[in-house]
Amino acid sequence: MILAINPKNPQLRLIRRVVEILKQGGVIGYPTDTIYGVGCDLFNQEAIRKVYRLKKMDGKKPLSFICSDLKDISRYAYVSNYAYKMMKRLLPGPYTFVLKATKLVPKIAMTKQNSVGIRIPDNKICLSLVRELGHPIISTSVYRPDEGLYNDPAEIEERFGKQIDLVIDGGVIVAEHSSIIDLADDVPKVIRKGKGDVSLFQ
Repeated sequence: MILAINPKNPQLRLIRRVVEILKQGGVIGYPTDTIYGVGCDLFNQEAIRKVYRLKKMDGKKPLSFICSDLKDISRYAYVSNYAYKMMKRLLPGPYTFVLKATKLVPKIAMTKQNSVGIRIPDNKICLSLVRELGHPIISTSVYRPDEGLYNDPAEIEERFGKQIDLVIDGGVIVAEHSSIIDLADDVPKVIRKGKGDVSLFQ
């Protein structure tokens, strides 16, 4: 099922419909500022397993998640003064920041090093979803090495129809991965150069 939501001014009643699906353990396709991704409620382990199966991914590979703002991030990750300054400058935006996780984060969403990848995308639809749900949603790219990234909701619906409960149509986007910056220590490491400018860290 495809549900069209206004990307500039998301309709609250439609956001609430999607949040009900997330609360029931559903998996959704949705737009961010970088790609169309798939996601679910961070605190629903069965839904997270569904995402792993859909991506045919090893369960040991961590999934990043979306927070609504910097205050929200500090509930799920330890944020140094340096990390806070950098994130305040760059977020919302096309970055994933790797930070040490707090005890609130379920083990299934962490690396062996107890770190997590956190995003605040510059996209009103996914930020509205997180605010309405009240806690983060998993965010992972729907990617196949042979097919590249998806940037169109209709393609996701066609490809994953039965495995996804709902696809949000927030318009076609120019798909490119986020830049990944490791700020778990105070020496920043650029793990992946993507859509976000990484010159600050080099």
